[in-house]
Order: sequence, then C-alpha cells, then structure tokens
Amino acid sequence: MYNAQEFLIQSLPAVPLGVQQVNRSSLSMQRPFVEANTQAVDLQHLQSDCTVPVFAKDNERTIAHQEFIDVALEAINQVYGNGQLVPEIRVSHPIKGRTPEAIHKAANQLQEHEKTIYYERMAFAVEIPSITQEINGNLLTLTAGGVRAYNAQNLYNKKALEHFKFFIGFKNMVCCNMCISTDGAKEDLRVGSTEELFIRLIRLMGNYSLSRHLERMQQLNEQYITEKQFAQILGKCRLYHHLPKGDKLHVPPLQFNDTQVNEVARAYFHDESFSRQSDGKINLWKMYNLFTGANKSSYIDMFLHRGVNASELVQGISDALIFNDSPYRWYLE
Repeated sequence: MYNAQEFLIQSLPAVPLGVQQVNRSSLSMQRPFVEANTQAVDLQHLQSDCTVPVFAKDNERTIAHQEFIDVALEAINQVYGNGQLVPEIRVSHPIKGRTPEAIHKAANQLQEHEKTIYYERMAFAVEIPSITQEINGNLLTLTAGGVRAYNAQNLYNKKALEHFKFFIGFKNMVCCNMCISTDGAKEDLRVGSTEELFIRLIRLMGNYSLSRHLERMQQLNEQYITEKQFAQILGKCRLYHHLPKGDKLHVPPLQFNDTQVNEVARAYFHDESFSRQSDGKINLWKMYNLFTGANKSSYIDMFLHRGVNASELVQGISDALIFNDSPYRWYLE
C-alpha cells in the first residue's frame, strides 16, 4: 500500500541477538492493558457502526480510529513481518447522535438503526508474538499500539494536522502491564495524511532499541530497595504535587496521582506477582510493575504519558542508587 517507504524499511536494524524467537499464534490476553472507564470493541464495530468526525468549518473528515489502526498494523507488519495481527481495542467517552428521521423521538424510543456513535478516545495494542523475552519468570511479548483522543483536536476549526500517540515496548503477560521506554513512545505525533502517518510510525519503530530496553529492564531485576526506601519513595510521590513551583523545577516530574500511588502501596503488600519479600525488600522490576499496574486505571488520553513516566521514574531511581548526583536522589532522601 505504501511502497514509497521501502527505503525506510530496508534501513531498519535486525532483531538483536538474545531475544527469543518463537513461532506461535498470538498469546492470549487475560486482562485488558488499560481499564479505567474503557470498554472493549473490535475493528469491525469501528468500521461498520461508527461515524467519522469532521472539522466543522470546512467539513473535512478526520483520520478515523480504524484508519489509524490499519496503518499501524501495516507498518508493524512491514518492520516485523508477522502476518495476521489482531489488535486489542479499548474505547471511552462515546459521542452519541441520531439520524434525521428520528429527530422528534424520545431517547428511549430510538431504534438501533436510528442511533449514531463515535468514540472520543481510543487506544489499541497488538502483540508481536514472535519476539519474547523472560525477566524474573515473567514472559514479555513485544507489543505496539497507539492512542487517539479527539479532545486533543480542535474539531471546531478548519482541517489541521492531526494528533496521534504511538508506542512500542513489551507487555508483561503475567499482568498485561505495558512496559514502555522513552525511545519507544511518541506522545505528540502530528500528521496530515495516512501516508505521512505510515512514514512516521516506521521511523519510530526504527529508532526504538529493543535490546537496550530489555537490558535496562533486566537490570531492574537485580536492584533491591528496603521497605524504608520504598516508603520514602511513595512518601515523596505524595509530596511532589504539593511542592512550591520553584522547588518543582528541580525535581524530575511525576504524573501519577495520589489514588494511583495508594494503589502502588496496596499492591506492595498484596499483589500476587509483585509484592514485597518476607524481609520487606522489593526489587525495582517489581516496583516498576506496581506502577505500570496502577497506570491501567488512567484514562486513555493519559495512559501513554504515565506509562513513559513510570519507566523514567524507576530507571531514575535505579540511577540514584548508584550515582549520588542523580536528580532522582530527591525521591530517596
């Protein structure tokens, strides 16, 4: 479909050594990768049952959710060559309407064919089951996906560049938490067409260092903190949002809210897979998964932002345990 981009695909690095290659069908998903107020839909529903928003002043249509998914799947196939890929799609904030002939009907009298709908926010993730790795007994599967939120787009104006978010990282199959590194995410992808979107996705996947991401996560498994240090980190997380503006400028940002920090605290004691050891110690790999687990309660439009922030926070604490001059020392002191 987008043959003009062959030069990009040919320049992509090969899958690095050390990553287990397996030939099998897509791994089953036990839990959704994002929860909050979302619901699961399939691609057919988006294609057949949903209207497509337009820019109000010139009636130009937007790139629909299903087009975003189709372009992303083609780009993923070009890079990783996995053939049939089945996305998990989550949507929220439905925008409801009705057909003209139903204008005078009460809402409870509307028939299905008289209702219209599209979703303000959509996120999808698709596993690439031929590339997996294991960390601390947890099977990780390479996973790519995207986020589209029409509330970030001014649909009341003329057609302009459209906003997308895309990520590639690993899904922890124990809990379906998403592990996303900074170089595997683009949070403000602005394009004017599906062709441009395809090119940008190819470039993003080409810049993502799969082996470096795995190496960094493996290191987390080898670093431990005490219960006191864990409590100190969570306490500083609670303090962060109340810091004076001047002080906040010198502290690495935290995107998790108090409710999610409380979820991390609760899971430290009770999570089946990532709770503390009997002596209270916990390694940073488990702590990272406590934060990515709490992120599943985020709304779709904040999900990727907080996913990247979880990676930055825990990797920063990892550095702070080694280097005294790390700005993340604030969370430990």
